[in-house]
Amino acid sequence: MVIRLASIPDVQALPDTRNLSIDRVGIRDIRQPVKVVDRSGLAQSTIATFGMFVQLAPEVKGTHMSRFVEVLEEREGALSLANFSELVQAVAMRLDANRCEVEMSFPYFMEKAAPVTGVTSTLDFQVTMICEWDSGNFSEQLTIEVPVTSLCPCSKTISDYGAHNQRSLVSATVEIANPIWIDDLISLLEVQGSCELYPILKRPDEKYVTERAYENPKFVEDIARDVAMAFNADGRIGKFRVTVENFESIHNHSAFAEITGGYED
Repeated sequence: MVIRLASIPDVQALPDTRNLSIDRVGIRDIRQPVKVVDRSGLAQSTIATFGMFVQLAPEVKGTHMSRFVEVLEEREGALSLANFSELVQAVAMRLDANRCEVEMSFPYFMEKAAPVTGVTSTLDFQVTMICEWDSGNFSEQLTIEVPVTSLCPCSKTISDYGAHNQRSLVSATVEIANPIWIDDLISLLEVQGSCELYPILKRPDEKYVTERAYENPKFVEDIARDVAMAFNADGRIGKFRVTVENFESIHNHSAFAEITGGYED
């Protein structure tokens, strides 16, 4: 038996009489292999989790969920902050929406050289790109999570020898004012800790990072403020929110700080 598409009712396209628009409707947690362009111009392979949403007019019963997936499947080439908006516009056009939002979360990898021996290894960072298309106007947002080391200034001051340190997670969500590479934002965040993290450390490297952290003690508040100052001085970054969490080594709780900025007076 042959079933013609024209004979199947399009229930989503039926009118709705409740006169209520929906702010965001679409799909979440769909994973796709993607290529992301890094600062060197190379495209690295990764796995991204997408959320894709449109605004639904009050007179329309439902959106066509399959069309979101179709746009993803038809996508060609590597993605970057520079061309991510093209994907968002394609979704808006396919679903005939005045407002569309696409978010893409993925692990991003950077090669790092140990500070003394120079041995190279790869460190991963969690990245989320969000782009919104609203009646022809685009806005882009980037979120990055960067692990660092922090060493307590108080512990160093009051102790005869040693000081406690811990892993910290610096998370920044920024609005993109001017073109910026993911690598650049990671580098901006890494240097604000007491010391950077490295996947591979030989003994000379371990000595360096231990002494570097000891010479550069920072409270969670210090890291948050230092990130904010770096962002305020960078014309590529608009509004921002920064959170810092220290996973304390001498407490069974975390220390936390949050700071926002970049807003017009």
